[in-house]
Amino acid sequence: MSGIRGKVIVITGASSGIGEATARLLVEQGAQVVIGARRLERLEALASDIRAAEGSVELQPLDVTELDQMRAIVRLAQDRFGRLDVIVNNAGVMPLSPLEALKVDEWNRMIDVNIRGVLHGIAAGLPVMKEQGVGHFVNIASVGAYSVTPTAAVYCATKYAVRAITDGLRQEAGGGIRATLVSPGVTESELAKSITDDGTREFMKEYRRNAIPASAIARAIAYAIEQPADVDVNELVVRPTSQVS
Repeated sequence: MSGIRGKVIVITGASSGIGEATARLLVEQGAQVVIGARRLERLEALASDIRAAEGSVELQPLDVTELDQMRAIVRLAQDRFGRLDVIVNNAGVMPLSPLEALKVDEWNRMIDVNIRGVLHGIAAGLPVMKEQGVGHFVNIASVGAYSVTPTAAVYCATKYAVRAITDGLRQEAGGGIRATLVSPGVTESELAKSITDDGTREFMKEYRRNAIPASAIARAIAYAIEQPADVDVNELVVRPTSQVS
């Protein structure tokens, strides 16, 4: 199936930012979307908006660090729409801090959500796509998957991992299964709100001043999905024109 219309698409981390913008755009373009995130009230509000515009959406609370929950949202897509065409592994956290701050719990949270969450998406979706003979994973990384900056060592490490996992998936999956890495630069989102280190939080306020809207990343995701079945867009880096690194 080429294009977007009619495709069944699961989006993680859909309660705000890139996930929310992507859900809205893909539904506008005719997709049948299943949205998941931890914040149920946000999901319900988004689903209400989509349904008011006569869009097709289902929702389920989702913590991507729990494999059973990821498998459950894939089953929901299958039960409701009969198949699974795309998983957008978007859920992520970014509590930046210098390594010497020793915020080990935050390091572990990034590892769990940013890496394990993507792996859980693959584990839940790959068997289904293999059986279908077709499918598409879109994994959201960051420009931090290509270079490391101070305070972002662990965050960048998780995004390097997502980049490696996505390329490995591309090489191994074969057949009609596609794999795309989308790496946003500074983008409007709630990610920086999780930063607890005072110095880093103040720096990020200035750094993020020229952020592009989440809809810009949603359009990149849609571009990858809408390509003909024999075209696999492997990597997209999307950053503000003013961002040099």
